[in-house]
Amino acid sequence: MLIGLLALGCGAYVWRESRAQAAQPVAAAKSPLVHVHVAPVQRRDVPVVLNGLGSVQASQTVNVHARVDGTLQSVNFTEGQNVKAGDVLARLDPRLAQASLDQAQAAKVKDQAQLKGAEADLTRYSQLVQKDYASRQSLDQQQATVDGLKASIVADDAAIETAQTNLAYTTLIAPVDGRMGIRQLDAGNIVHSSDTTPIAVLTTLKPISVIFSLPEKDLDAVQQAAARGPVAAVATRDDGTVLGTGTLSVVDNQIDAGTAMLKLKAVFPNEDERLWPGAFVHVELSVDTVKNALTVPVAAVQRGPDGLFAWVLGADDAATVKPIETGRVAGGVSVVTSGLADGDRVIVDGQYRLRPNAKVAVVEGKGAPAEHLAESDSGKAATP
Repeated sequence: MLIGLLALGCGAYVWRESRAQAAQPVAAAKSPLVHVHVAPVQRRDVPVVLNGLGSVQASQTVNVHARVDGTLQSVNFTEGQNVKAGDVLARLDPRLAQASLDQAQAAKVKDQAQLKGAEADLTRYSQLVQKDYASRQSLDQQQATVDGLKASIVADDAAIETAQTNLAYTTLIAPVDGRMGIRQLDAGNIVHSSDTTPIAVLTTLKPISVIFSLPEKDLDAVQQAAARGPVAAVATRDDGTVLGTGTLSVVDNQIDAGTAMLKLKAVFPNEDERLWPGAFVHVELSVDTVKNALTVPVAAVQRGPDGLFAWVLGADDAATVKPIETGRVAGGVSVVTSGLADGDRVIVDGQYRLRPNAKVAVVEGKGAPAEHLAESDSGKAATP
């Protein structure tokens, strides 16, 4: 009985071992290679770029107001029109200003005529005083009359200049080159110099400015770059579309104590007018270049509970994890300060299916979506 049981147990053990050994090749066949993309670790010059968010502002903004009271006689621009400095934008009814000028000129002519007569009388009084035919007091009074009339003529000149200026103000001239905005008033309206609503707004778009902010920690880098020469600035949309290239023009003289942010201004030629006042844009400020830096594509840098790491492909096509430290990121690459060496190959796509020491199959080409790799892997896994 006991011998039979022992024989039965030995037979069961042998059967299980044979089944396990037979299953091993099947299990190995069901473990497909992980398809990945790889990229070499390379040395290159990497630009140091600071990124800020800002708003576009016209380099000059002019509210077109009337400087004298009057009736708006004509509007000589169309909305959205590009104008040059000196172009006539609008005209006011000039008749009242012209009448004031005529009155001032007539007053001067009158005072000049009176002065001529007073000077003639002064000459006669002088001769009479010398012959004792007139008193010295009469001569002094006549001299005072002449001096008063001369002062009146000076006042007349000032009144004429004022009237001429007011007459000139009835013609509204563009002070700078720019683009006209939406018209706020039509011809026929009465305007006053105290009105708060402008007839229109004139903005200069070429060049144009962008006001943006950077953290205060970037101040040193900006100052050092500005000391070396012009600092290039690039304005982009949220999707990365480049809207213009310009230069840094102003670093504000103080840091906002509430936000610890530094305000800066960059100027762009804006010849194609892609930058528009009021728009929000991203500004990339190139302040330095890291020479001969060790770099990997940004997609190769992974983050785990213990920090940053990268999957590295060994000589036996096995994926291993290496902790790394990184520096600047620019142009789709990240500077690696430690953890990798020249000649290493890092995995840039397909990492989510990897396990340490997993065998991989390198897919040629760049940029294949990870989901396509997953479909390829699943298809191969289903192949008997």
